[in-house]
Amino acid sequence: MESSVSLAAFPRLDVRTMADDGDALRFCSTCAFSQACLDQGMDKSALLDLHVLVEHVGPFHAGEHIFREGDPFEAIAAVRAGTVKTYVIDQDGREHVLGFHLPGEVIGLNAIDGDHYPCNAVALDTVMLCRFSFPKIAVLAARLPGLQRQLFRLLSRDIGRAALLAGDWSADQRMAAFIVGLSRRLAARGFSPNRFQLTMARTDIANYLRLAPETVSRVLKRFQQEGLLAVDRRELELTGRDVLEKLAGPVLRD
Repeated sequence: MESSVSLAAFPRLDVRTMADDGDALRFCSTCAFSQACLDQGMDKSALLDLHVLVEHVGPFHAGEHIFREGDPFEAIAAVRAGTVKTYVIDQDGREHVLGFHLPGEVIGLNAIDGDHYPCNAVALDTVMLCRFSFPKIAVLAARLPGLQRQLFRLLSRDIGRAALLAGDWSADQRMAAFIVGLSRRLAARGFSPNRFQLTMARTDIANYLRLAPETVSRVLKRFQQEGLLAVDRRELELTGRDVLEKLAGPVLRD
């Protein structure tokens, strides 16, 4: 039976010897906390002090659990590469997808209020993480007054995404909102907003959007026929972005 690979199981690593970003004095370009550093106007020497507080862990391979529901909560982690799916299993053994976490996004935030992780997190492809133990987060917060504000932003964003699914939206609106939302999240980290791969299975997308898998396939096919998308297996190209944005608008509106 597969076992999870806990965030706590990795040795502490000096990331000055591991950084592969081309500059040991710079945080990863996709770092979830980079905005907090920018807000404080930190120079490279200050970033070096902070850099050694981060533990780069992985790789986690597709299907490998990063943590499981009930594991002791010891750290949050920023996705550095790859995609992580979070989910829970209900009393009847059914899986409920909670979200997909892309590079620059954080997993484990929903465990802050308790002693254990309230959900499962599994790698969908090859995943690398930046691990922040809670004592280290306290150190970072002391150096970066904007860090706490950034954590609140990230928590609020996760809550907001979950709330999107609570509305009485059509399948077309849900699918458009999912695609446009992914596009915006990737663009915020410097990736292409109009051409990207769906690293998650369509069954997982359907589960997340509370739709039947055949409905997801049917909507994607119709979007392609209407010239809104070009679909090549898991690769998407947004060819009718304005229409997709209009469809997604009511769902994504703050």
